[in-house]
Amino acid sequence: MTIVTCSNCQHRNRIPAAARGVPRCGKCRQPLPWIVDAGDQDFAEVVEQGTMPVLVDIWAPWCGPCLLISPVLEELAIEKAGEVKLVRVNADKAPDVSRRFNVTSIPTLLVLRDGQVVAERIGTASSDALRPWLRDAITKAPAT
Repeated sequence: MTIVTCSNCQHRNRIPAAARGVPRCGKCRQPLPWIVDAGDQDFAEVVEQGTMPVLVDIWAPWCGPCLLISPVLEELAIEKAGEVKLVRVNADKAPDVSRRFNVTSIPTLLVLRDGQVVAERIGTASSDALRPWLRDAITKAPAT
C-alpha cells in the first residue's frame, strides 16, 4: 500500500500496488495519482491486471538520466491521475522484466495497454516533450 494525499481535499488515502479500476479519494472521490514500484516477482500483477494504461519506467539508481526523468514522470502521473498508472522498475533488481522488453538502454519508457506495448521511448526528455507522447500512447489501442 502507498499513502497518497489528495491534491483536491488533502485527505490521505491508501492505494494498493495492484487493483482494477481507478484509485479515487475516499473523501472527495477525485482520481488520485497511481505511482508504484514493481519487480520481477510482481510485475504481471501490478502492470498487466489493471484496466488503465500503464507507463513503465525502467531505470537504475546509478543512472543520471534516469534520476533526471523521474520527477518529470511523477509530474505527468499527477497530471494524468485517473488516466495512467506509473510503475517504476529498477533494472538492477528486475533483470527478467528488462529481458522481456529487450531493454538495452535506460531509462526506457513503455506504455502498456491490456498488457501490450503501445509506445516506447529511450532516454530522458522534458515534460513538454513527454506530455504529447504519453497522451498519444494512452489513447492508442493495442495491436490485435
